[in-house]
Amino acid sequence: MTNKPRTRLVYSTDPDPPPEQEPAVAPAYPSAAGQTARIWRDSKRRRGKTVTVIGGLHHDPATLEALLKKLKQQCGAGGALKDGELEIQGDHRERIATALVGMGYKIKHVGG
Repeated sequence: MTNKPRTRLVYSTDPDPPPEQEPAVAPAYPSAAGQTARIWRDSKRRRGKTVTVIGGLHHDPATLEALLKKLKQQCGAGGALKDGELEIQGDHRERIATALVGMGYKIKHVGG
């Protein structure tokens, strides 16, 4: 009995099968210091309710969820993660900008 590594190849007519490729490495996301967060207020498609939207961040979904949780606690408001953007209920642009600068992000206010 030999200890050969198992392969997924079941049958092949090729005498020299191609070598197995190594799994792809997940893309590295930039740190907070290298990113600019764009902050704007929006009320479209929300029945007139105002939300503060934070966009332009390139993180994995778990990091965005953790950031959303921190910002919701900081503002004392609800929020959601939609299409890679963080939405906080209410107009909290200044409070969110202060919190993000404290975390090392660069800030850009978009809109009026």
